Amino acid sequence: MRLLIIDDSKSILLALRLAISEFTQCEVETFINPKEALERSQTVDFGLVIVDYMMPEIDGIEVIRRLRSQPQHQTVPIVMITSRTERSIRLEALEAGATDFLNKPFDTHELRARVSNLLALHQAQLELADRAKLLEIAREVAARQAEIREKETIWCLAQAMESRDGNTGDHVERVANVAELIADGLGMDKHTRRNIYIAAPLHDIGKIGISDAVLNKPGKLDADEMAEIRRHVPIGVSIMRKSSTELARVATAIIGGHHEKWDGSGYPLGISGDAIPLEARIVAVADVFDALCSERSYKAAWPPQRAYEEIIACSGSHFDPACVAAFKSKWPEIRALVESSQRASTVSEEDGQCDIDQSENRAAGNSR
Repeated sequence: MRLLIIDDSKSILLALRLAISEFTQCEVETFINPKEALERSQTVDFGLVIVDYMMPEIDGIEVIRRLRSQPQHQTVPIVMITSRTERSIRLEALEAGATDFLNKPFDTHELRARVSNLLALHQAQLELADRAKLLEIAREVAARQAEIREKETIWCLAQAMESRDGNTGDHVERVANVAELIADGLGMDKHTRRNIYIAAPLHDIGKIGISDAVLNKPGKLDADEMAEIRRHVPIGVSIMRKSSTELARVATAIIGGHHEKWDGSGYPLGISGDAIPLEARIVAVADVFDALCSERSYKAAWPPQRAYEEIIACSGSHFDPACVAAFKSKWPEIRALVESSQRASTVSEEDGQCDIDQSENRAAGNSR
């Protein structure tokens, strides 16, 4: 720990240095010129400051004010040494940030007691601050580990659900990645993007309550089967709504709204526009896009470019125009993501012909 002593008297500086060196191993720096001392304080963190009151150009009170304006010296002990006894001076010094006072001429025993106590106090403050930093680091590590475990649990559950739908589980990961890119394109903060990324794989969790016969039927679904498949939305919402966490709220919004459409023609509520939660609007684009690019028991995979054009074409009808614009802005990253994970077999433009409305029965929207 370093000590700073400022006094315009060389003899007092020497006397203070000698007296302090008798009871502490701290390094002591002394200055006659307060401006030089203040300049030095910009680059050195002092553990204690002793400053004279009466000095030319800058008095001790002003020195204290300037020291307190420096972040590294806002809490260090500052002792003002003076022969003046006026109450007004001491009050002004206290208001400026003085911690204690010493009278001139100083008493060596009093100096020892005050400086030792103040150094011990400051050392305790530093140790407490270090302990607080360690606790904060530990808290951050624990939070990160909990987040990792939470993600693993959610994604394992979602991938298990996807396997019932005839998929390997890659779909939920791609949807999560594309959704996060869209959220980034919308300017969302890191925390919000992360919640969407983790919660997106749960969008079809309600399919756990739908029969395999309906989920994996190779042909066109009839009206009753479509009604059955649509039940996965309220089932999913009922699974998540009992949890009160922020992530569960995001997941519930996604589950309940990812089959709604911007123009109000979706399900289950037929809501439109901004009434659909933004998280759901984002995942709707990601979900439909990846469903179009994926092979299913009832359809072949579309080339990414064709799926991209379909998303753009449905801006303002199926999808939120702002989400489509964000999707478009992130297209190079999204295309690279899909092409790196897409199955080797792709279909020609003539295969798997279906438009976005027919996809509610089959492909787009991953309505199975």
